[in-house]
Amino acid sequence: MTALAGTWALVRLNLRRDRLMLPAWLAALVVSLYGSVASTVTLYPDADSRLRAAAVIAKNPAVIALYGPTTDLGTLGGLATWKPATLLAVLTALMSMLLVVRHTRAEEETGRLELVGAGVVGRHAALTAALIVAFGANLVLAALMTLSLLGQDLPADGVLALSLGFGAVGCVFAAIAAVAAQLTDSSRAANGITASVLGVAFLLRAAGDAAGNTGPSWLSWLSPIGWAQKVHPFGDLSWWPLLLLPALATVATVAAYRLADRRDLAAGVLPPRPGPAEAGPTLRNALALAWRLQRGSLLGWTVGFAVLGGVMGSIASSIGDALGDNPALRDFMQRLGGTGILVDAYIATTMGIAALVATAFAVQATLRLRAEEASQRVEPLLATRVGRIRWALSHFVIAVLGPAALLAVAGVAAGLAHGNRVGDLRGQFWRVFGAAVVQLPAVWVVAGLTLAAFGLAPRFATAGWAALVLFLLVGELGPTLQLDQRLLDISPFVHVPRLPFADLTFLPLLVLTALALTLTAAGLAGLRRRDIG
Repeated sequence: MTALAGTWALVRLNLRRDRLMLPAWLAALVVSLYGSVASTVTLYPDADSRLRAAAVIAKNPAVIALYGPTTDLGTLGGLATWKPATLLAVLTALMSMLLVVRHTRAEEETGRLELVGAGVVGRHAALTAALIVAFGANLVLAALMTLSLLGQDLPADGVLALSLGFGAVGCVFAAIAAVAAQLTDSSRAANGITASVLGVAFLLRAAGDAAGNTGPSWLSWLSPIGWAQKVHPFGDLSWWPLLLLPALATVATVAAYRLADRRDLAAGVLPPRPGPAEAGPTLRNALALAWRLQRGSLLGWTVGFAVLGGVMGSIASSIGDALGDNPALRDFMQRLGGTGILVDAYIATTMGIAALVATAFAVQATLRLRAEEASQRVEPLLATRVGRIRWALSHFVIAVLGPAALLAVAGVAAGLAHGNRVGDLRGQFWRVFGAAVVQLPAVWVVAGLTLAAFGLAPRFATAGWAALVLFLLVGELGPTLQLDQRLLDISPFVHVPRLPFADLTFLPLLVLTALALTLTAAGLAGLRRRDIG
């Protein structure tokens, strides 16, 4: 038996397991890019409007750090893809990371890969199958993006270069995730390592792009995301930086196979750190244990939200200048946030985006219940005096209070940055902070939906991620594509009062809170009646 025996059987198995998640990821990424390009044609109908927008944006380092360089903004394709380029590259990397870790380290952690490996399956079959699915998904993504943009009056070579850049970034982080899966014996740690590398890549790109000609702009060359942007698909097209991405993916893939030969099944190359022989006084109940398991993740999210809030607040006051005298773009921005002034509309919109990101933490924290159950770690706990409801609530409390802390941090950072910039700290701080925390009931609805799926149908516990993707598409692309209001009303975030310029109405917040409580009660009732495991 060779080391790759059974690879194609595992590929078919992985595709079957991902038959819902993978198409949802691909559709979300393709539709997001297509919607941005389609809307830009209307917002910037001529070259003069694009050049004016590019000139204003180029003066704001915070905007450049968040979205990327402004070299190609004078072209329709460059302006249409500038804002989503970095975000979609990060999302593509996350998709690839989750695919690889799901089919390698997570399978070993739960013991399923050991059972599969008892058959005619080679040592490297699982790793190879995971990489084939991840690389194939990125190739399909590049092809779908190319086909979706070819009819948008954009140069074909630029469209192809842009799409290949997204796919190549995904392949790089799939290979990095494969390396991380060999280093540690935990899927959460493998995801954490890969996410940390992705965060460093984003920060290096942001620092290099924002530095300008007089600063350390070379930092962006240390980032795979920066390499994809150096291609300049709609400007001075240069193909050679794109070659760096498959080269790095190849090196990381070879390293993953070398590391796989140096470890035992279910073990990592890095030895686990032994814990104390006895639990400390802070681990006397289920809530303390849940906090111990999730505190590291929450800390990382908190740091990210502090940075995000500071960036959003620092550019809020300049949004009017960035829009220039383009009436179509002003109307579009007002439709996103309501009929108030542009700065308030921007604050409402960005805080809505922050709420969607905070919802990702809520879903992740809630799904820790499913991870504990699938790994059979919950059964010894339930054999003690800890009951099912108490155990579930211990994690769900963190899923409820964690987003509250994240949005509060983002609101504080944005409020301080915006207030200092406009010289009205006392007046602006509470307006921005209120716009952040008012999003909480909508976040709790998605958390309750995830808990309901876990309690009633644990096989479909990941419905929380599907709901989040749906609400993201509806919220981000709905106003742009002028979708029917009944379709927009599906998202709970649509019903949140658009502070700071709209009136604060408590009825929708109470309805959303009641819906979240109903879903939570349904999930707990289902957990109480079903079998564990």
